[in-house]
Amino acid sequence: MTTTSTHLEPVTPEAVQAALNKLASRAMGLTGADIERIVRQARLKARREKRSIRYEDIEEGIRMDRPMVPYDLRWRFAIHESGHAVVHHALRLGPIHGLNIDTPTGGGYSQLGFTASGSDTLGYREDMLAMLMAGRAAEQIVVGKVSAGSGGSEDSDLARATKLALAMERSLGFGAVQPLLYHDDKDPTAVLDGNPDLAARIHAQLERALARAVEVLNENRDKLDALVKALFDAQALDGVAVKQLLKHSNRAGGS
Repeated sequence: MTTTSTHLEPVTPEAVQAALNKLASRAMGLTGADIERIVRQARLKARREKRSIRYEDIEEGIRMDRPMVPYDLRWRFAIHESGHAVVHHALRLGPIHGLNIDTPTGGGYSQLGFTASGSDTLGYREDMLAMLMAGRAAEQIVVGKVSAGSGGSEDSDLARATKLALAMERSLGFGAVQPLLYHDDKDPTAVLDGNPDLAARIHAQLERALARAVEVLNENRDKLDALVKALFDAQALDGVAVKQLLKHSNRAGGS
């Protein structure tokens, strides 16, 4: 009588960590309560089926029966988030923890870290502006036109960039007009609507940031294209995967 046995390869700590990193990337944008609920439901499912909890159980819980993102939107999200990541990396603003184009909110999400070194300088704030405008710049380069994905809400790229540019002009001491005066602008929209000259200066600053983002992305076009394809295919990439794709990028578009 011949017997056969199945040999299972041991799971390494590195493989476990890679799986956890991937799940963390898929879960970007969820709250702690969301994660707790997903894990609890996955445990219940595994218990009912009398088996151990699996990676797929958590991944299915994260997706929550959402329909797949349409093909064209998925490409747009991948382009937009990759633009942020490439400029963030090229300007050495800090680590990239992950990218996700399949979030519960129906959009893309970039989890970016920022170094404290030099963060109080004009050059650093200008780098930040370029990074914030980089999603729009990537769409402009790859698609030839931009979507409304950069704006539309108070936490959008355009809103954050406008607030940062206004702070540079009015409260951080980097302004072109009376830089020593400090202004506490609690309502940026009202301030800009009531001061056309100031609004023109802020808009010009944002145009320069957009142009710089375009320049950096053109200089790193191969990295942008590679990251867009990888993100489109995987829908979520952890920081390790992103770093491997971008590790040969050099600083571009200096301050």
